[in-house]
Amino acid sequence: MNDYFRVTIDRKSSEEDRQVALRQIYQQVLERQPYEYERTVLAKSEKDFLKGKLGVRHFIGELAISEVYLNSFYEDCSNYKFVELSFKHFLARAPIDNEEIGTYMALLIEHGMTAFIAEILGSEEYRKAFGGFTVPYPRAAKAYNSPRNYMQSSLLHHEHIGRRGKIVPTLYWQQLNLNCENGHCVLPDLNQPTPRSHSSSLNTKNVDLNAEIEELLLMLKSADAKQVVQSMNENQRSLLRDLAK
Repeated sequence: MNDYFRVTIDRKSSEEDRQVALRQIYQQVLERQPYEYERTVLAKSEKDFLKGKLGVRHFIGELAISEVYLNSFYEDCSNYKFVELSFKHFLARAPIDNEEIGTYMALLIEHGMTAFIAEILGSEEYRKAFGGFTVPYPRAAKAYNSPRNYMQSSLLHHEHIGRRGKIVPTLYWQQLNLNCENGHCVLPDLNQPTPRSHSSSLNTKNVDLNAEIEELLLMLKSADAKQVVQSMNENQRSLLRDLAK
């Protein structure tokens, strides 16, 4: 999440400042810079943006419904994965839960792409986080509704398109204990099934570990490093040492 930085422009910004913002928009929304042939598709929107006729939010709105974006993230993805990627690109976070994914899935299916994008970019959350002139970027831990959503978002921001497949959202493959690291999802240890009792023990340990990590994140949100270390118990210190390896 450190590959991004806050970029804000206004109506008085120079063309050089807008060029910086343009590159950051592409990095956030496309996860790369456009290819030369894609620039021809985006040429008019780019020109209007660089001349100050479009703000950041309006330019992102045009980019989101362009064939450049849709060919990259919609045509070959499942609707579930597309919803997750849209949250990543425009709200800079992962979906909170299955209910939120379902709500936006229904909007996409029933009302189409334009309404789906308009709902995200016109949301109160987007307005408060980025307004009309700030490029979306991964936010600090305190901006998330829970430590779990922060960890989920952090994982998603480091996921490059196709790395974990274009079908199953990160939220789902984690819940199902799937291994999706190589671009397609398989059951873990498929050729070496784990005994039932041992599997149950591992699940319990994973739940305990997640709880420990969430507790540490809550502590780190409101205190400096020295205070945090002094207040940790030995288990928490051991967990931090393991995570640092």
